[in-house]
Amino acid sequence: MSSSTDLDEVGKFARLAEQWWDPNGSFASLHMFNPIRLKFLRDVMAAHFTRDQRTPHPFDGLSLLDMGCGGGLLSEPMSRLGFTVTGCDAGEANVRAAASHAQLGNLPISYRCATADVLGDEGLIYDVLLAMEIVEHVADLPKFIEECARLLRPGGLVFIATINKTLRSLVLAKFTAEYVLRWLPAGTHDWNRFVSPAELSELLEKQGLKVSRLQGLVFDPFSWEWRLSEDAAVNYIAVATTPRR
Repeated sequence: MSSSTDLDEVGKFARLAEQWWDPNGSFASLHMFNPIRLKFLRDVMAAHFTRDQRTPHPFDGLSLLDMGCGGGLLSEPMSRLGFTVTGCDAGEANVRAAASHAQLGNLPISYRCATADVLGDEGLIYDVLLAMEIVEHVADLPKFIEECARLLRPGGLVFIATINKTLRSLVLAKFTAEYVLRWLPAGTHDWNRFVSPAELSELLEKQGLKVSRLQGLVFDPFSWEWRLSEDAAVNYIAVATTPRR
């Protein structure tokens, strides 16, 4: 295990591994979240790599690492879009659940129970790296960002989705989500590990990554759905690129 890996956090999600694909289970909020973030990912990737989304597999020939893939909720749609996908998670139970579900859909996803530093030591590099809802669960955030940075090829793209460290995120992402709406099991998040866009951007830029976009996401209680927003006070996605040679 990498020094950035928190075994308690790994175990927390491993105990829920059988629920990843249950839209009414412990990960129901991610199922609600997925449509809008998938559209955002596709649009940014298509613009960055100059790909036509109208084609059946617009990202053929490109590789993608889903770091902290959980049960594969993003790995599978990325594979269907044409990426050669590697799903990586430190929890063995998560990897087994993800691989089993991908097999049902006959999707050629390579799942690995490993950490970012292991892949880096093997000299692996990818065109796209997803680190979605993981950085608030690692033990050493600067180390984790460093490990991820060396996994990107020149001109590569990284997406990091996380939760801002604000009073509003404490109320909404912690207490409301876990104790009122019961979207997540109690104790899923530790507000002290939430990270501000400024802090995350600084860590990325220290590794030579250029932050090109900070995209907020908000939940609309009237339509009961997520939407993109300029408001990044709670949930946001940071997009960064590596220099092209």
